[in-house]
Amino acid sequence: MEETADVDIETLINEMDYLPGHFHLDLNLNCESTTPALLRRRDTKLKRDSLQFELEFETGSQQYAVRNLLGVFAFHLDDFEEAEEIFLNISKEAPGNLNAWANLAYVYDRLNKDQEGSHCAEKLSSLMGIGSLAVSERDARLQAAQCMVEHGYAFAFDVGLVSDDEKIEKLSTGIKLYNKAIAHGKQEIPIEEKRSWYFTVVTMYIRLDGLMLNNGVSEAERLSSFNQALVLLREVLKSTNSGYRALAWCYVGMMLERSDSFTTTPMAVHDCGFSATEPLDCYGKAIDAAKDDPLILNRLAKIFHFLGKQDMAIGVCNMALDNLPDPELNWQAYSTRAKINMKMYIRDLERAKMQLVGMPDRKHLTNAKEDMECILHACPCLKTYLDIGQVYYYMGVDAMEELLLVDESALNTALVHFATAMEYDLGDMLPEIHLLRGKCLRVKGEEPNAAECFKKSIELDDVGSSHTESFRCLIETLLALFNQRKADAETVIQEVELWVKKAEEKYNKDRVRQELKMVCRNHTADITELSKAMIKSGRVELVKLLFDMMQTDFSKKLAAGRTASLLPEVDFSRQKLTGRSSSM
Repeated sequence: MEETADVDIETLINEMDYLPGHFHLDLNLNCESTTPALLRRRDTKLKRDSLQFELEFETGSQQYAVRNLLGVFAFHLDDFEEAEEIFLNISKEAPGNLNAWANLAYVYDRLNKDQEGSHCAEKLSSLMGIGSLAVSERDARLQAAQCMVEHGYAFAFDVGLVSDDEKIEKLSTGIKLYNKAIAHGKQEIPIEEKRSWYFTVVTMYIRLDGLMLNNGVSEAERLSSFNQALVLLREVLKSTNSGYRALAWCYVGMMLERSDSFTTTPMAVHDCGFSATEPLDCYGKAIDAAKDDPLILNRLAKIFHFLGKQDMAIGVCNMALDNLPDPELNWQAYSTRAKINMKMYIRDLERAKMQLVGMPDRKHLTNAKEDMECILHACPCLKTYLDIGQVYYYMGVDAMEELLLVDESALNTALVHFATAMEYDLGDMLPEIHLLRGKCLRVKGEEPNAAECFKKSIELDDVGSSHTESFRCLIETLLALFNQRKADAETVIQEVELWVKKAEEKYNKDRVRQELKMVCRNHTADITELSKAMIKSGRVELVKLLFDMMQTDFSKKLAAGRTASLLPEVDFSRQKLTGRSSSM
């Protein structure tokens, strides 16, 4: 009898389209990583924190997709007791959740709790119809569909995805699993639960389309997923959940704006009845649907912020704070509004440097500071101290010449906030903090300390990162040490040589060369003097690299000068400037 049972189980598993549990999935989270252990742990914790935010929004069955994944994160962070508690709570609240029982059995196996593990395995077998207890076809279909959906969700939140190709692959896998689950569950899936699945798939489609658009993927390859996203959004708009409806209208507006990237309007725009719909109308409907819900308003504000619609984002934050002004209960609105003001200041600063507009309005900094101070005492945390430190940094330096000190007290306050942030878990592991500390110290004239901060920032950056500012700041600081005779030529040459090599290993080489071009353009005299010292010491290859950067930049200037007289005069201040979009 035992042999027959074993054969039946093996046959069933081989014929199954899914296998409960998360620990066997082809996730980076489950695999050995070449990333240093400390950085892997940091990235896992940060991803876990972002998932906690998602849990605030999901109240239906989708919450179990989030919570199961949180349990997996806890396990990989070696917090086995927390993982056990998470899976155990899910199994009590949703006894038919296959992944919770499988994941719990896996944890018990690691903890050597054989009896508890056996109980979980028996429970899982009975839920899957393996054994004497029969399961209704409806329950079996629904539980299997929910299992696959939770797997799809996990792929969308995997860690360690460096390249866009990896992100596209994981999102595509997640979408396929959701579609497979919907097809498998058929009519057994409650309509509102199915709409919640549609909503999650739409967010994946939008992220996927954004990646493909940024990577120059052809319209033909994008079209199918774009059309499918709009079809699903039309269904989500029928949901009884006002949060889903509000965000769905926002996403419809995004997709209609993005439809302009096609040479011909995607057919789904017409099929779904959006031919006469303007994106602005969609955003208005989204705001109206969420007007009494601070949580959804905060999510909308973040989306508008990422889309570059800063004025709209500020207005939505104000609505959220009118509903719930308490900083302890609605700190997110204050935090988002502060970030928006900072974004607007930095945006205007960049435009001013290109002589497109006048001086940036420092009132944005004052507004950001007031919002951050509102939540500093109510919700002190790593993020709060990092954000307010950045505000004080910009208050301490000149708007146009960042290396000019205008308020040393503000810079010192920024450094105090960064020091406090570093006392929190992960604080000393964030490259952003070390970059900002280095910039503060450089302005204060402490170049050796600044250089160490920039080096730390580079070391903590992810391989393939596009954030190369730390590298540029480090080279500029080394040049300053050389120019001011605070370090001997040989030391500076060795440092430049070493960190150019490290940067090329860490970042895309084109990004590194772009930063070197900027350094050569802004510090031509210093680069020339350093190159002379390099030639004397026989560092010819590095000199050739630097001179190539200078020659390329000079050639571009000559070409621009030759064609300038052929171009009509343009009033750049009237040109449309769009905000940087972000994958959802």
